[in-house]
Amino acid sequence: MKQITSKDNPQYRKLKQFASNSAAARRERYAILDGVHLCQSYLEHVGHPALCVVSQTSQHHAEVSEIIAECEKGNVQCLLLPDGLFRPLSQVDNGVDIVFLVLKPVYDTLPELVQNAVLLDRIQDPGNVGSIMRSAAASGIRQVYCSVGTASVWTPRVLRAGMGAHFLLEVFENVSLETLIETSKIPVVATTPYARSTIYDIDLRSPVAWLLGHEGGGISESLMERASDRVVIPHAGLMESLNVAACAAVCFFEQMRQCLSGRK
Repeated sequence: MKQITSKDNPQYRKLKQFASNSAAARRERYAILDGVHLCQSYLEHVGHPALCVVSQTSQHHAEVSEIIAECEKGNVQCLLLPDGLFRPLSQVDNGVDIVFLVLKPVYDTLPELVQNAVLLDRIQDPGNVGSIMRSAAASGIRQVYCSVGTASVWTPRVLRAGMGAHFLLEVFENVSLETLIETSKIPVVATTPYARSTIYDIDLRSPVAWLLGHEGGGISESLMERASDRVVIPHAGLMESLNVAACAAVCFFEQMRQCLSGRK
């Protein structure tokens, strides 16, 4: 492993910029994966990273040692940092010190909406976006489309909330959802607390695109007008509505239940 001991090292300064400047990170083609679980998931589902970085304290940790060995098999450069230099690269408290630098996937064109998908309209909380992606991957959905104004999916908070879902999904950012819906070959189902139909009233055994909206304002009017169906999740109690990530999970797994059972 290459050892870096100076904060003025150009390679280290670039890594620190990725980790601390979200605007810079969004502009770049690279993203930082923080922690053992994300690094293991990337190796399993994608392959080798561009760079592996560990701290002196963590280098002999059993799982980190396995990751380093796998990276070295793939001729990945591994950097060893003093604990003090590593700390600014990580946003995880009391975690195991390892990060990957990885290339973000690039898609030249948008695929047509023909399979189960999720459309996110200006969902701003990174935890919500990551949780929705995690539920989507767990329920067999493979595509996520994000409008302008949705939290950037490759930021550390979204990556942590996604728990590896990024590596099982095709995720498209800054998409015109209006255009996507107008050309969709499958129904687009919008979730809203003002709908008359519930998710248990409609047939979800064929592919649909789930449309989920902003935490406070909901789905924009222009998108709501283009949706094929509008549904609500019935719930007991005095709460006005569900958190958008919880709403997404209920919808995805009701669809999965219908598909597995063969009935509404």
